[in-house]
Amino acid sequence: MYQLLDPSRFVVFITGATSGFGEAAARRYVAAGGKVIATGRRKDRLEKLQAELGADNCYIIELDVQDRAAMEKAIAEIPAPFSAINIVLANAGLALGLQPAAEAVLDDWQTMIDTNISGLVYTVRLLLPGLIARGGGHVVTLGSVAGEYAYPGGSVYGATKAFVKQFALNLRSDLQGKNVRVTNIEPGLTETEFSLVRFKGDEGKASAPYSRTKAMNADDIAESIFWSTTLPAHVNINKIELMATTQAIGPFDIFREG
Repeated sequence: MYQLLDPSRFVVFITGATSGFGEAAARRYVAAGGKVIATGRRKDRLEKLQAELGADNCYIIELDVQDRAAMEKAIAEIPAPFSAINIVLANAGLALGLQPAAEAVLDDWQTMIDTNISGLVYTVRLLLPGLIARGGGHVVTLGSVAGEYAYPGGSVYGATKAFVKQFALNLRSDLQGKNVRVTNIEPGLTETEFSLVRFKGDEGKASAPYSRTKAMNADDIAESIFWSTTLPAHVNINKIELMATTQAIGPFDIFREG
């Protein structure tokens, strides 16, 4: 019989756990008997999640991944019942704006770089030594199909997700012999708060990508994350690229005069 890893032994550190994939993943791991450290910027949502999952199963940290010093302090202060982290889910990330590059807001670009790149590398670098010292574990990064395929208005967002993809692959090389697995999850069209954040609260614009179609949801992505981490320790899933059945890769964009 094929032996999966026992999720009741998992202690999962999750960034961006106040909504979307991170929140869904926290529920999935706790439902399977694991413990989670849920981090995010919105304290009220963290408290609500902890009340739902139970304080014995869910430790919360109000935290912005862009703040390296705060991350160092928070990780150092994780209490003993949750300190033996063996899965890191570097999920926090966002898209802002969909303007052409020459019209984009530079502050939006900087926020995406600070969150999607800097915040991710802080998370991984600060937690990796502990995983190695405890004999191994799993790092899961959240990329996007935008890191594989270009689309109008996705210049810096797509570039940050291409960074995530390459960073995850390079980690695989750096971690040879350390018993630490690395998986990059690359979702496509998924109905979460993603578009609401991208369009800065404009509900009309945010709902348009999901109009008259069937997108994936956060639980779909959380299940893929969970599956990749429960496979036997000798199996590493390098990446999972997911799209809704209703989404496909479009044709090349060719400019024609006139």
